[in-house]
Amino acid sequence: MSSKAFEPAKLGNLTLTNHIVMAPMTRSRALGNVPNELMAEYYRQRATAGLIITEGVSPSADGLGYARIPGLFNQEQVTNWQRITETVHHHGGHIFVQLMHAGRVFHPLNLPEGAEGIAPSAVAAQGQMWTDQQQMQDQPTPRALRSDELARVRDEYVQSAKLALEAGFDGVELHGANGYLLEQFLNPASNQRTDEYGGSVQNRARFVLEVTKAVADAIGKERTGIRLSPWGVFNDQPNYPEIDETYAYLAEELQKIGVVYLHLVDHQSMGAPAVPAEVVPLIRSKFTNTLILSGGYNTVAQIDAALNSNADLVAIGRPFISNPDLVERLEKGLPLAESDPATYYAPGPNGFADGYTDYPAADGQPAGTFSPSYEA
Repeated sequence: MSSKAFEPAKLGNLTLTNHIVMAPMTRSRALGNVPNELMAEYYRQRATAGLIITEGVSPSADGLGYARIPGLFNQEQVTNWQRITETVHHHGGHIFVQLMHAGRVFHPLNLPEGAEGIAPSAVAAQGQMWTDQQQMQDQPTPRALRSDELARVRDEYVQSAKLALEAGFDGVELHGANGYLLEQFLNPASNQRTDEYGGSVQNRARFVLEVTKAVADAIGKERTGIRLSPWGVFNDQPNYPEIDETYAYLAEELQKIGVVYLHLVDHQSMGAPAVPAEVVPLIRSKFTNTLILSGGYNTVAQIDAALNSNADLVAIGRPFISNPDLVERLEKGLPLAESDPATYYAPGPNGFADGYTDYPAADGQPAGTFSPSYEA
């Protein structure tokens, strides 16, 4: 039976081989915050996704909140990311980098010398954070950004986006979801500012929209996307009364900026509150460029149902970890392998390749990038 999921798809000026997106997933393999050959192999194996969105990549040293996450703010990082984009393109794929500033989600032991945890307000995120030096530690209180510092932080995103194009990425996704810096501005629990960046819905959205517009102006709106998580509670971001108003306003303003896509993630499948049924159609009505939906899509039927309603593309996360040939498995109706949560963010007994690049293809052979689209 034919499925829209496996047909070519348009994304701005790009033609993707299918409608399936590999969702961004932190994997914590970037030793010294620099991409490496192991990461190149990981993305190469999954290049049959219509679009790959990388793990969260920090636009600055201050944004490196987690252990071993990559950055994109110096030349060494650019050079190593080039190896990754080249191999994905060589195997017929497209790849956007997700720029993720962790903000208040940090521990000093995970930051380089001279970097600091910064956020809209001096409000700590509840919970603990892994550090390689001292294992689990409470997350400390970040320093509140002064009004005169916000332009610098905005410009760090812009410079990182420019470096992304230098590194060969097809575009940039701004991470405005999951409780990281941009969403910290949106939520009144983490944003208690009294200047023009706090208080009203419009004020709390101001920094997100300024960053988005600046990046789109710098690299092109057809290369700029953004991820949002309405009703998400990840990283101590509680729900608040103006959620729907906030995201409807964002959708309307993002449409004016003209970003190539809006990526909505629904964490209900991971235990978060259900997103009310009217939210996605509301956002869809105000944002008419490409809409990517993410969250709990595991079957062709689920993907097609989304593509036949509000979604233009569907993003899949965890199944891509243990199924490097996920697109082929879905297309052929082959069973999906289970992943090992113990190696999502940490090495196994044999090192960082365990649970990362050692998952085989459906036939038991080492993962390649074969798909019917690339048959010689």
